[in-house]
Amino acid sequence: MTQNHPAHTSLLMATIAQIGTLDVAAAEAARRRQQTLTKPVQALGQLEELSVQLAGITGKLRPPLRPCYVLVCAGDHGVVAEGVSAYPAAVTVQMVANILAGGAAINVLARQVGAQLLVVDVGVAGEVPAAPNLFKRKVRAGTANFVYEPAMSRAEAQATVEAGIAAAQHAIDAGARVLATGDMGIGNTTASAAIAALLTGRPAAETTGLGTGIGRDGWQKKVAAIERALQLHQPDPNDPLDVLSKIGGLEIGAIAGVVLGAAAARVPVLIDGIISTAGAALAVGLAPAARAFMVAGHQSAEPGHGALLEYLELRPLLNLDLRLGEGTGATLALPILDAAVATLNEMATFGAANVSGPVAEDEQAA
Repeated sequence: MTQNHPAHTSLLMATIAQIGTLDVAAAEAARRRQQTLTKPVQALGQLEELSVQLAGITGKLRPPLRPCYVLVCAGDHGVVAEGVSAYPAAVTVQMVANILAGGAAINVLARQVGAQLLVVDVGVAGEVPAAPNLFKRKVRAGTANFVYEPAMSRAEAQATVEAGIAAAQHAIDAGARVLATGDMGIGNTTASAAIAALLTGRPAAETTGLGTGIGRDGWQKKVAAIERALQLHQPDPNDPLDVLSKIGGLEIGAIAGVVLGAAAARVPVLIDGIISTAGAALAVGLAPAARAFMVAGHQSAEPGHGALLEYLELRPLLNLDLRLGEGTGATLALPILDAAVATLNEMATFGAANVSGPVAEDEQAA
């Protein structure tokens, strides 16, 4: 789906312009079929809703769901200097190397469900080793410390989103039929909690969790850092690039781009935890139509994640108390998409199975 656009039109604007609406006819066909299957109406709950959504996204009752690519967007955060993480900033590049070598939790889970993995280096502070599954589009080597200055410039914020769009296009050109968002970046729950507080209007104390396991003192530092940043920069919640540039993260911007790229190509995108959902919220701010192409893979243990899911009106498929990121929760939800498509297409109808359908209300009254 590589796009060609005039030189005066940015990749971001061209992608937003390409995002349409769900295929109403395909969604309605899926909904009608659900009503004929050998089960009570809505007995399969979210699976039924999901099958209709997937039909609407792709225009097919049986959309292919493989290959699935998990795009792990990676970047460092200057706010780590404020003591908001239990791990040093150097862990970002170390964990990126671990993912590229196949040793992280996301590698194990991706193998489990038959998904491909692509690491998107949009802002790692160290040098990432070359690897076949590395998509290198570094905008800068980590954000500034947003307690004292904006995380990045507005131009850099747009560049991070366009890096994510390019990564999504790369995966889709390689055959991806589902994308899943993931992240790696020490300090990124701080930026995500700040975005959650701003967009939902909740106090930072309500959107901030323990992240990497920082304890009470670390949590207080984290909340204070977010409160200072919001007070200093006054980001405009109605301007996603302003939010991203002032209190965001490089990988959060790239995740927003992945969502936009998926929506433009009519490819379902599974959203992971708080970092991914912060990126998804910014994507919806840029292009409200993108929301219809998202599936919330899970709800993490981070309090800001629940707030963002509520803000986006997304209902998660899983709740396993995960708080790892990397795309783990989104990847675990992929088999549920498989189940939604399979039950829609492979269950017998009442007529085909010679099973009596539900009795109409007027017949019950008689």
